[in-house]
Amino acid sequence: MKIAVLCSRVRFEEKLLFAAFDARGVPFEVIDVRTMAPAVDDRFDGFDAVLIRCLSGTRAFYLSRWLEHVGIPTINPHRAIAICSDKLLTSLAFADAGLPTPRTVFGFEPEPMVAAIEAVGYPAVLKPMLGSWGRLLAKVSDRCAVEALLEHKKTLGGAAHSVFYAQAYVDKPGRDIRSMVIGDDVVYAIWRSSDHWITNTATGGRATECPVSEEIRELSLCAARAVGGEIVAVDLLESADGELLVNEVNHTPEFHGSVGVVDVDIPGRIAEHVIERAGEDA
Repeated sequence: MKIAVLCSRVRFEEKLLFAAFDARGVPFEVIDVRTMAPAVDDRFDGFDAVLIRCLSGTRAFYLSRWLEHVGIPTINPHRAIAICSDKLLTSLAFADAGLPTPRTVFGFEPEPMVAAIEAVGYPAVLKPMLGSWGRLLAKVSDRCAVEALLEHKKTLGGAAHSVFYAQAYVDKPGRDIRSMVIGDDVVYAIWRSSDHWITNTATGGRATECPVSEEIRELSLCAARAVGGEIVAVDLLESADGELLVNEVNHTPEFHGSVGVVDVDIPGRIAEHVIERAGEDA
């Protein structure tokens, strides 16, 4: 058995994953995706599975599809990467699965989008269709702010701004919940707390352990299945009345904020799942 790990930068998480494979005596090779330039009909022999840890969602998207084409299982699979990389596709997958989510609207031109956001109600949150780490989010409280932001997006152009996407603001209690799903198990959950309305750990959110209730478990597993993910992080929002809403799913989850907070061998659990998947196809 041999596993490939695709990445462009070896971060804290990747170092822990390499150690986890070493501890289990499983050979692996780290491949810098920046050095790759395969032909469509090239083979990728010698590997039983590929763990994709690319920082770039675009690279993960295309490489997972190519590897699928040449018959190598990837974790996560291409379908999950494709859906999770696009907020609208994620919202549609949640809707197909009947999951509770914030009310969401999208559009292509400012005027109808303003009307759609006003129908949702203020405050609302404008998000880029493509993006992560809590970047380029905007909480808007009136028509003037929406019109100004949409004008900026229209003028800036580019993939991140070409489609407008907005959700109803959820008045969460200074925190949100991030759970990690590996296979058919929710291995842990954390609260991400902040004095700011954006609670991502990438923007300074503080991580503390969150007990995995049956509701968190069920919603997390359903969200992972909805997008076709095997190893994913699920973001849940707590509404003012205590309802849990599914917000997003991350296909290449970071876990530096959770190590030391939860009593779980996170890299070990990831490695074991990848090894199991490799064994199925070996």
